[in-house]
Amino acid sequence: MKMASTTDRETLPSDVKPIHYDLDLAKLDLKAFTYDGQVRISLEFKQQASSISLNYKELSLHGGRLIVDGSDGDIAISNIGCDKKAEVAKLSLEKPTPGSGTGILEINFSGSINHEMAGFYRSAYKNVEGKDDWMFSTQFESCDARRAFPCFDEPNLKATYDLSITIPENFTALSNQPVKESKSMSDGLKKVTFERVPKMSTYLLAWACGEFEYVEDFTDREYEGRGKLPVRVYTTKGLKEQGRFALDNAKKIVDYFSEIFDIDYPLPKVDLLAVHEFSHGAMENWGLITYRTTAVLFDEKTSDSRYKNRVAYVVAHELAHQWFGNLVTMDWWSELWLNEGFATWVGWYAIDHFYPEWNVWGQFVTQESLQTAFALDGLRGSHPIEVPVKNALDINQIFDHISYLKGSGTIRMLSSHLGVGTFLSGVSRYLKRHAYGNATTADLWAALSEEAKTDVAAFMSNWIKSIGFPVLTVTEKSDHIIVQQKRFLSTGDVKPEEDETTWWVPLFLSEKSLTAGSEKITALTSKEATIKGIDTSCYKLNSNQNGFYRVNYPAERLVKLGETRKQLSVADRIGLIADAAAMALSGLGSTTGLLSFLAPLKDEESYLVWAELIEQLGKLRSVFSESSQEIRDGLKKFTLDLVTPAAEKIGWEYGKDEDFLTGRLRALLISTAGGSGHKGIISEAQRRFKLYTSGKDKSAIHPNLRLAVFRIAIAEGGQEEYDAVLNEYLSTSAVDGKEICLSALGRVRKPELIQKFLELMLSDKVRTQDKHTPAISLSNNVRARHALWEFIKKNWEIVYKQLSGNMAVLDRFLKNSLNRFASLDVKEDIEKFFADKDTHGFEKGLAIISDSIKGNANWLQRDQANVGKWVKEHVKA
Repeated sequence: MKMASTTDRETLPSDVKPIHYDLDLAKLDLKAFTYDGQVRISLEFKQQASSISLNYKELSLHGGRLIVDGSDGDIAISNIGCDKKAEVAKLSLEKPTPGSGTGILEINFSGSINHEMAGFYRSAYKNVEGKDDWMFSTQFESCDARRAFPCFDEPNLKATYDLSITIPENFTALSNQPVKESKSMSDGLKKVTFERVPKMSTYLLAWACGEFEYVEDFTDREYEGRGKLPVRVYTTKGLKEQGRFALDNAKKIVDYFSEIFDIDYPLPKVDLLAVHEFSHGAMENWGLITYRTTAVLFDEKTSDSRYKNRVAYVVAHELAHQWFGNLVTMDWWSELWLNEGFATWVGWYAIDHFYPEWNVWGQFVTQESLQTAFALDGLRGSHPIEVPVKNALDINQIFDHISYLKGSGTIRMLSSHLGVGTFLSGVSRYLKRHAYGNATTADLWAALSEEAKTDVAAFMSNWIKSIGFPVLTVTEKSDHIIVQQKRFLSTGDVKPEEDETTWWVPLFLSEKSLTAGSEKITALTSKEATIKGIDTSCYKLNSNQNGFYRVNYPAERLVKLGETRKQLSVADRIGLIADAAAMALSGLGSTTGLLSFLAPLKDEESYLVWAELIEQLGKLRSVFSESSQEIRDGLKKFTLDLVTPAAEKIGWEYGKDEDFLTGRLRALLISTAGGSGHKGIISEAQRRFKLYTSGKDKSAIHPNLRLAVFRIAIAEGGQEEYDAVLNEYLSTSAVDGKEICLSALGRVRKPELIQKFLELMLSDKVRTQDKHTPAISLSNNVRARHALWEFIKKNWEIVYKQLSGNMAVLDRFLKNSLNRFASLDVKEDIEKFFADKDTHGFEKGLAIISDSIKGNANWLQRDQANVGKWVKEHVKA
């Protein structure tokens, strides 16, 4: 059987086109985890064909028939040929389809409710009685609707949907639309039928069932013909009150997006569902948005406040998709960034509107978004924002920091250049023009160009279609500067053939940077340009880090910018640190220059600047941990000297009305100072840890400090502390408790405890959705990362079996386990190990691992002598 194929994708034959699905699910066996189904697909015949091909995966197809409208008899299905690798079933017909007209393809099938967080699947949880229980839900993006029912599983084959499902009487059933009818049946069952879902892609269909409860509110706005819309957060029983914070945000954000997009939210209800096992953070199914519990639930009394930020943002991101992605969908997966890049940017935009005190754009510039995108896009193994995608396993690998974070970074750059008002008006024009259909990047550029009256495609094309991003190297003269753009690679070895792109680079020079009366230059459009009228006493490129590029200043300029940093915005201060660190890594700057730049920053007061500083210093220490003991000790002492004044000043106690960012800063400084050997902080952490874990005083550790205290106790302790945190992990009822314990346990130092934690990671005590959390923690632990790699090698068959059911999970696990090494020998060992393995589905991740290790190894080899000398001269023993 041959798939239809264009140059860049494998698609189904175009003989027929789906118009509507009528899907009926019954005989759910909640012990064997199987079900039966019938799907009736209304088709439009495009040309005569002797067979119909559609997608399926892990289903049993039991035959069916084709009913041709206006015809006397049915056409029987004579044979079903299944291509498991292509995930396509070819239904051979007893006689050909007509060349035009319509009909209904009816297929009977059965499937399994799997435990792999994809398709129609089950999630384990403890119910209110403390007993093991299951809830049931779907996850179809990108290509897993075919795991639940046979369908035409491509984003541009949109159709409408009717759904019914037969479930136990005590269950609640949810789907994209409200319940149309619930009909009691025999044997304690009921059949729930939902209202018709508007035209959309298969990956957005969703349903769920289980013993649910909910909290409800209504939008403030009235929607034509629908009044105020009901907004609900559903949970399993006993958790609904933890959904209130998400609920408060969701009702406001639905109204806000309806206003700024100038299009009313299209459906009659908004449901958010907390799912106990979830592969990603959340999924934007139209009208029934599903979430990992830590991305939607928050308890004011027991949750770490950093999860409040996460919940608000993820709620906004998924709601943005209800328009951008659901109402208008990318034509093919190669343009996934259209969905994800925009939803990421506008999610931050909404949270900035509702929580200006959180300094959201400062957060965006840190590791939260921009720096993470830079780190991936500075590797050879990166890919363009818009990337050719052939099949399902390719698609899963582009749900990454390029599609989401580089996508959002370039959108932020464009919106800052055009003006946010103009940009959003163009987005509204795009959404109205393509509502209930599919669109391309070119369609977005066209709408924005009409609104801005400029050719957006002309200057944005390279950002979307080319790999990488530029670094601007600045040369100073007495009355002007020369700016040169070159592709940035963290390995520092760009070849001429890799540097052929000339990006349009908006300079974002502030008024302060220019001398009086000088002509303002808005963008660099050539490889090199002379910029006159610069005030060389106080200029800075890329104001507020609005542009997606790095800047390499002369060493003296970096020192001057450091001296006047208090006059700069938080985002600019973060950008200076991040760019200086990237220059050190790549060899375009020096590590000693970076250390000299960081040394005076001990009087910094912003949490976000501290977060970036400590992140970059942590990366440096991680890489140079593979050098001499003197360098390791020197960098540890340097970190301690840097954070001690701020950590001692901020103290342990939380004020009653203390602001959100101050609370985050306290946790960060205590964790860093304790991890760098501050004796007083270690002692106090141990005291509080004993009070808390012994049960004598559960208030001894503020919820925001659990991670910091647990990490210090684990790193400084042994078996007793390990057992105490493990017990907390096994018994905690806090929504964020398990994640925090796993992150802390990875700080173990004793070899036997490292082995115990590795075994725990692969045991059934750690859910598949969480296995990357211990991997991250262990890979960040200098004493454990080599043991982690040896353990993966030794247990590869188990790792593969546990995680490959959802390839995105395996890819994430490996990238987080292996990207911290700084040894070419380890790089070679990893490549050798996977050389004879089937790596389809995570081969891009392995390329990224190799690039990351190579960059780290180059950095270490190039700079360790100079760093050793600097530490000796500048750090007091």
